Amino acid sequence: MCKSHVGRTPYVIRDYNKRMDLRQLEIFCKVVELGSFSKTGEAIYLSQPTISEHIKSLEDHLGARLLDRMGREVIPTKAGEILYRYAKKILELRVEAKQVIENFSGKMAGEITIGGSNIPGEYVLPHLLGKFKDHYPNISICLRIGDTKEIIDQVLNNRIEMGIVGAKIQDRRLQYSEFIKDELILVVPPSHPWKPRTSIKPEELKDQPFISRERGSGTRITMEKALHDIGINLNTLKVIAEMGSTEAIRQGIKAGLGVSILSKRAVEDELRFGVLREVNIQGLELIRHFYIVFYKGRTKSPLIETFLGFLMENSSI
Repeated sequence: MCKSHVGRTPYVIRDYNKRMDLRQLEIFCKVVELGSFSKTGEAIYLSQPTISEHIKSLEDHLGARLLDRMGREVIPTKAGEILYRYAKKILELRVEAKQVIENFSGKMAGEITIGGSNIPGEYVLPHLLGKFKDHYPNISICLRIGDTKEIIDQVLNNRIEMGIVGAKIQDRRLQYSEFIKDELILVVPPSHPWKPRTSIKPEELKDQPFISRERGSGTRITMEKALHDIGINLNTLKVIAEMGSTEAIRQGIKAGLGVSILSKRAVEDELRFGVLREVNIQGLELIRHFYIVFYKGRTKSPLIETFLGFLMENSSI
């Protein structure tokens, strides 16, 4: 109940007999992250009325509105943003405490959430996760895949504990470590006039229909920088399409839609069987690193430390 008097600050009478429990905080964080009561219900197998009841109980306990409905979207209020930051820390501490105790007891068990941009997420990490599972069968890993910018945003928003990305995006809050090298190559369909050639001059690219990755992609960031270094701007190419995944571009090249620059890891099988063709670009070096990225200063959980050690031991793949 809220009472107000002229000339006085309104105050709220709270029922402190109602407890704020960790389950309520988990549900609240999930609603904020998914931006929807219905999506949250599907994700954690609860009905919308049950979720609404938990949120209302939190709001009653804190005496503040935490969420606003904007059409179909649910967004946190200012109070909700503050609670979200602290709730994430509380939930992380709970997980960390459990992991430390299990580690102390000689067990390594639990779940960690990591992110991978498209190439490391689809062509590097699955193999490594399989090996990691052999060594640590009681640790489960949730892998989220997106482009480099999406993964870095999730690191900054504390949605994931670490990411592996194809390029650096400068931000003082981030800490990068080099992981493994990757090579980008020009790929053409087998029917292309360049098929018999081993290399082309850079300016010849300007006459070809070109398929590009979307903005925010690590592949695109690396490609644009390398082309710029030899005097070619992506805007001067005949970009006929921007696609949000390497797989889409690979299929586009096979269909004769155009040529593109992709990670060699993504087309190894097609190159081996002659389905696609690699052509060198004279004077262009397209070697990059994948990077492990953390939120600088954030305490790493024991399970993440274990996984990170495993990655560095297997960084020669």
